[in-house]
Amino acid sequence: MKDNEQIEITGNNHFSTSIKTPLRADAFDKSDDEKIKNIQHHFGKIMEELGLDLTDDSLSGTPYRFAKMYVKELFYGLNPANKPKLSVFINKYSYKKMLVEQNITIDSACEHHFLPIVGFANVAYIPKDKVIGLSKINRLVDYYARRPQVQERLVLQILNDLQDVLETKDVIVSITAKHLCVSSRGIKDQSSFTTTLEYGGCFSESEYRNEFLKIIAQQSI
Repeated sequence: MKDNEQIEITGNNHFSTSIKTPLRADAFDKSDDEKIKNIQHHFGKIMEELGLDLTDDSLSGTPYRFAKMYVKELFYGLNPANKPKLSVFINKYSYKKMLVEQNITIDSACEHHFLPIVGFANVAYIPKDKVIGLSKINRLVDYYARRPQVQERLVLQILNDLQDVLETKDVIVSITAKHLCVSSRGIKDQSSFTTTLEYGGCFSESEYRNEFLKIIAQQSI
């Protein structure tokens, strides 16, 4: 086991080891109901260690609510069975210009402290033979966000998946988010935020990249 000092260093530097979310081989052997039951038990023990009275009407249901929220809501994106079906269509209009989906909500959690990461994503691509339903981009972003994350990994997971399904490298993804592990602990900086940007294909050229950045800088609807 890492010593406590190394654990703190890893967490404060938002260190990540892989583009893939680290999961055990048996991650989905248990049903959601089994996971909720087990998490409910263990979180109840955490609350007791904190000195909270679980016989109080306000607190008695908290372990269950917490467990259900983790499995069904906050971290539903861990399970590939929950991945949205990414419907793509033939590009019958031969549309070849940039398509941008802006201000997509990011509601995630830092994998080092399990504190919220909140912000927004902007996604653009230039179609070749295929286009994707607009809402599917939003659903894909939410799917990858709904797991313990590192922002650098999140932006890559979205990018790589879209490149695969659209069969083009001409995709760019930016994420701007506030990390509560920075604002509510450690340095406690309330005003800072983090931006990550990943791209491929034609977006490696400054002309296309700058066009994207200019579009997302414009005022939202």
